[in-house]
Amino acid sequence: MQIASVETFVLKVFHDEAYLGALPDGSEVPEGYQVRAPWRSLYSRRFETLLVKVTAEDGTAGWGEALAPVAPEVPAAVVDLLLAPVLRGRDALAPRPAWVLLRDLMRERGHLVGHQADALAAVDIALWDLAGRLRGAPVADLLGGAFRDRLPTYVSGLPKSTDAERAELAADWAARGARAVKLHLGHGVAADLATVDAVRATAPELRIAVDAHWAYGQADARRLAAGLADRGGWFLEAPLAPEDEDGHRRLGERSALPIAVGETLRNRYEFARWLAAHALEIAQPDVARTGITEAMAIAELCAAAHVPVAPHHSVGLGVAAAAGLHVAAAVEDLLVFEYQPTSTEVGQRVLRTPLEVHPDHFPLPAGPGLGIDVDEQVVRDLAGKD
Repeated sequence: MQIASVETFVLKVFHDEAYLGALPDGSEVPEGYQVRAPWRSLYSRRFETLLVKVTAEDGTAGWGEALAPVAPEVPAAVVDLLLAPVLRGRDALAPRPAWVLLRDLMRERGHLVGHQADALAAVDIALWDLAGRLRGAPVADLLGGAFRDRLPTYVSGLPKSTDAERAELAADWAARGARAVKLHLGHGVAADLATVDAVRATAPELRIAVDAHWAYGQADARRLAAGLADRGGWFLEAPLAPEDEDGHRRLGERSALPIAVGETLRNRYEFARWLAAHALEIAQPDVARTGITEAMAIAELCAAAHVPVAPHHSVGLGVAAAAGLHVAAAVEDLLVFEYQPTSTEVGQRVLRTPLEVHPDHFPLPAGPGLGIDVDEQVVRDLAGKD
């Protein structure tokens, strides 16, 4: 069975809440994108993503998604210009050989990261979905079998403007059955710890992790980690600049709190280096940035290093979420899966049957491939395609 076609869909989905911000120096930003202080990266007011449809000659289709929250047109162009022409006519039942073939197209040019890697991830997910559908088997089975069919989660983010409101929302999540929450902070050590204290006061049963969004230098990161450890914190994510491998190693050596890293890393070679340097204690690969093939290679490296995996999931839609859940099920040492309530809600729009979601877990989607049914007409409408 051969691959007949590869098609890309650039989606930019509005949600009820607009994200506001400005560049720190007051300068203008590209239309539609803004910085949400105190974080430094560009964000969109919309949920932007790239979906890829790979169709076999019998008409069976698999779907993939890249984590492309800004300018998804770029990885779409990579797929259209570089990857799709190579894929057509290839074996639709062989995702791993296809991955190696596509990886090698640009690897000596330094393109195993960035937009090229995002494009590869979307295509790779689609290939696994397609292979599963053709074989009548879930992706987790193709990966060697699921260790679990119930994926534990934490609630990611309490999107309120004051600590009192965040604390109230945390208590509501706890009442609904949530067991853990991750706070998106980086507002200064004192302010971050005050937020943690407010949440602990109203929802003491919740485990609390903190994502610092790369906001701190070494000294403040040490102070934050110490304060979180004193408060029984769970883990500290992304405390230092994402390229500062040695800084994360030194911070981890001094911290009683585990340091989590991974959303910026795209491949096994990057993770191998960080693992060898003991620069992370919880690994957070995002399948929509690594693809399924590479995510499983990363998970094996982590298992050999006795480092648990806590897959990152951000603003990807339903396809990325389903792919992440199948990987999480097949990972040997899973810590937890990230549950983003808003992006999960928005992401259901492209699915005919929504993913089942609970405050403390996701069930593994059942059925062949990723176990989801993408509503292609909705996708075409959102992408402006006939």
